Amino acid sequence: MNSSPQAVAGGDGSALRRQALGEFVRSARSRITPQMAGLPEGSRRRTPGLRREEVAQLCGISVTWYTWIEQGREVSVSPSVWSRIAGVLQLARAERAYLFELADCADPQPPRDDAGGAPGPLRACVDAIRAPAYVLDRAWNLLAWNEPLRELFDDWPLRDPEPNLLRYIFLDQAARELVVDWEQRARRVVAEFRADAGAHLDEPAVLALADALNRQSPVFAHWWTRHAVVEREGGLREFQHPRSGQLAFQQITFRLATHPDLKLVMLLDGGERD
Repeated sequence: MNSSPQAVAGGDGSALRRQALGEFVRSARSRITPQMAGLPEGSRRRTPGLRREEVAQLCGISVTWYTWIEQGREVSVSPSVWSRIAGVLQLARAERAYLFELADCADPQPPRDDAGGAPGPLRACVDAIRAPAYVLDRAWNLLAWNEPLRELFDDWPLRDPEPNLLRYIFLDQAARELVVDWEQRARRVVAEFRADAGAHLDEPAVLALADALNRQSPVFAHWWTRHAVVEREGGLREFQHPRSGQLAFQQITFRLATHPDLKLVMLLDGGERD
């Protein structure tokens, strides 16, 4: 990023968003005291919060450029600079997400959820669902499941002390017998996992899982090297249950607002082929 700003010509419907972004940044700046930013308090201030030049200095950009941001002018700002601004202004998770949404760019350092167990209310929510339902974290560990899901998967979550959906699909022979069109589903699952894991490939848990599956499952290794990426979409899911016979469901997946890295998956009865 150059030290001197250059306005990007042209005006369009994004002007309101730029204005909202400038007002939001200015409001956030007013809440940060010099002490909070690690600066000496200095002389008496006419307005609360940091000065524009202090934010610019802490972010490593020119004062003019930062001023134009607060004025809602159309300037080209890189995601890394927005990240530094978010850090200096000590934005909370929701505030940081709002900043990057208004800036219309991806956060290079998105906040990450604790990969620990699902909180009690979430487990209670899953238990209250009558259809088979479960919660996955970003490494596809099963954090919570209900009784219908346990029955559908023939007690798999109870057999595995640390149930993981990928390990089940690729390393448990029972999955090949339960899941109809297993090879087709396995191919898509790898692409779905790569889409999920993209922002977390540097995390030990995700790295260890991918490495283990590459060593232990030739099918996973084959499709992993293809680098296909798809969304975790819903649709027909068929099972050949050992006691109930052929079963069909429509899968629906939700991202949780309070835990964006977690997914709530429901299997609704009555799935039909197109």
